[in-house]
Formats: sequence, C-alpha cells, structure tokens
Amino acid sequence: MEYLDFELPIKDLQEQLEKCEIIGKESDVDVTQTCKQIEKKLIDTKKEIYKNLTPWQRVQLSRHPNRPYTMDYIKALLGNTFLELHGDRGVKDDKAMVGGLGKIGGQSFMVIGQQKGYNTKTRQYRNFGMSNPEGYRKALRLMKSAEKFGIPVLTLIDTPGAYPGLEAEERGQGEAIARNILEMTRLKVPIIAVIIGEGASGGALGIGVGDRVLMLENTWYSVISPESCSSILWRSWEYKEQAAEALKLTAPDMKKLKLVDEIVKEPLGGAHSDRATTFITVEKAILNAFEDLNKLSPKELVQQRMNKYENMGVFKG
Repeated sequence: MEYLDFELPIKDLQEQLEKCEIIGKESDVDVTQTCKQIEKKLIDTKKEIYKNLTPWQRVQLSRHPNRPYTMDYIKALLGNTFLELHGDRGVKDDKAMVGGLGKIGGQSFMVIGQQKGYNTKTRQYRNFGMSNPEGYRKALRLMKSAEKFGIPVLTLIDTPGAYPGLEAEERGQGEAIARNILEMTRLKVPIIAVIIGEGASGGALGIGVGDRVLMLENTWYSVISPESCSSILWRSWEYKEQAAEALKLTAPDMKKLKLVDEIVKEPLGGAHSDRATTFITVEKAILNAFEDLNKLSPKELVQQRMNKYENMGVFKG
C-alpha cells in the first residue's frame, strides 16, 4: 500500500500494529491489549485525517495509484457479462476510452469510461487516460447503438483531460467533444455518469452529460486542474493548493452548486483502502438512479435533461 504525505501518521500506526501482531504470534507474551489500543488509535487517526481533508488532499486521493480504475469497476460490477466493443469506424480504436455491453444486477448497460494504466507500460498504452478524438467518436457510436436498442448508458469518468497533442487537434478534438455534449443532451435513453477519479476539463465533459451525475466522495470535477490553474494565475505550480481551494472542485462544492446530483460515500481511507465496499456502494447508487429514470418516457428524459443543464449557472438576486 502506498501512502500520501498526509497519510504518514496512519502508515506509522499500521506498522506498529503489524509488529505488535507478529510479536504476539512469535512469542508467549500476551499483547492483545496493546494491539487493541493501537487499533483504536489507528481508527481514530483515520477518522480525524479524512474528516478534515483539504481540496488539494482530495485531488491527491483521486490520483492515488491504488485507486480502482474504470476496468476495475467493469470487472467488479459486470463480471463476465461484459463484451468490449472497439473502434470509431473512422480512424482507429482509442485505448484510453473503453466501452461495451454488460449487465449490472440483471440490467443491461452500455458502459463507457476512461482507463488509465497501472504501470509505465500500460499507462503509455492507455495514453494516461487521455482520449484522442476517435475515443470520443467511439463513445458516441456506442451511445447511439444503445439508443437504437433502448439500453441505458453508464459512463465512468476518470481523466486528467482530453489529449492535447497536435495530431488530436488536427483530427478535431474540440469538435468531437462538442458533438458528444450535443448528442448526449438529446439521447433518448437514461444516462448515468459517475466520476470515479479525476474529472478534468472537456475530457470529462465529453462523456459527462447525464440524467444523473454521481460523484465519489474523494474525486474532483473542474474546468482545469489545480496545477494548470496555478501556472496560469501565479506562473508557478507552487500555488496548486490555493488553486484547488479557489476552483471549488470537490464533491461537496459540486453538489452545493447543483452541478452533480449525488455524492457517493467512500470507505474510511478512500476507495483504494476498501475496493469491495466501494464497488458495492457504487453499484447500489447506479441501480437506484436507473430505477428512478426508468419510470420516465424518452420524451420526459430528454426534457428533464435539457432543463437540468439550462438551469445550471442561473442565479436569482
């Protein structure tokens, strides 16, 4: 397990607990009471740390290398029912954007999401979760197929942004994202979007328009990353913590501004600390959202979705 800077007190206590348990196993000394005291202190320390997280610390948690990615959720929620579909029928198959058909709790979904890599080799293969235009066009093709067969769409958002390379711009990166946003507003099937990690800029918006937008507790959603914001405003990355605070990018901020519909609670310590519980919680939130949306006709779905996005950013004095 890797630990972030602010998690070091937890690491120290965890190591103390492990040593205590080893002593108990390898000697005749009764250390039960000592282990219980350390365990209690560990739980109390975790509660104290995770109860008072700053926006920047939540950004760090969203990028934790052990945090579950899109394919982890697909394996846990859909299992062997998942059939991956490839290609945009134009240029190529974008490996940063994955999608396909599968079942969650007996209900079919078209699942689309950004996939980061687990090590250097797979990160390069997945382009660090940054999609090219063909990734967004693949996503749109799959969404249109889902609409044709009346299958709800589930998107899993986790990206540092759309790929900003020259070749991506040459192939119409901005148009591809804009086209997805337009088409998603009028798709005639339920769309549930879940932010499972980073939700950065147009890269997230390209698959982020939904009837229900769910956001895990330790994720972020913003037009720009704190580092990029800091480099623009202060000409340095040193002010990234201040930028994270100013951007109002955390789940509670997004919920307060009515930009997301629900915050999905994570286990104590973050999604990476207890993956099994995280998967169960996310599955329940998805099925609850679908149950509500399934009662609406296609016309009602589109109308509600349009109204929802038209009302964003509207304030009455």
